[in-house]
Amino acid sequence: MNELYEEENFSNLKYSQDRFPIGEYDHCTFTSCDFSNAKLSSATFLSCEFINCNFSGVEMQKTSFQETFFEDCKMLGVGFNSCESFGFSVKFKRCNLSHSTFFHVNLKKTLFDDCQLHQVDFTEADLQAAYFKESDLNGSTFFNSKLQKCNFKTAKNYSLDPEENMLKGAKFSSPEVLRLLEKYNIKIEN
Repeated sequence: MNELYEEENFSNLKYSQDRFPIGEYDHCTFTSCDFSNAKLSSATFLSCEFINCNFSGVEMQKTSFQETFFEDCKMLGVGFNSCESFGFSVKFKRCNLSHSTFFHVNLKKTLFDDCQLHQVDFTEADLQAAYFKESDLNGSTFFNSKLQKCNFKTAKNYSLDPEENMLKGAKFSSPEVLRLLEKYNIKIEN
């Protein structure tokens, strides 16, 4: 049986060297912990916070994140598509999620606040009403993605095809919105 950890604080731990204790973490805070290349498979995180943690290369098969907040975390190449889908709910602030994948992940109303999202795969993701606040989406992939009411107003470097994504009610601002016309190879002059 997995352990239950409630309202505990974990600081400066290196789980990449030690085996991570799989269990249920409820209202716990992890600060400056190194999870790189660790196995978090089948762990459950309920209303937890991760601050200044490294998740690069972490294995998260069937890991459950519900109402979980990540701040100032390094999360390079993370496969969120392998997480438990039931109840999946996350928020990110000042995180580097480059080269990660959210293929077919439900990200409705998810906040990406001032995040670096280079080469991230959002193929078939449900991003309805998500908010890419001040985030850099350079090279990220959107294909058959649900982007209705998604907010790109302060995002930059995104490239997506309006014919291959659902955009009804999505919010954009000038001049970045002109990136939606890239595939037509047209010239827009003032």
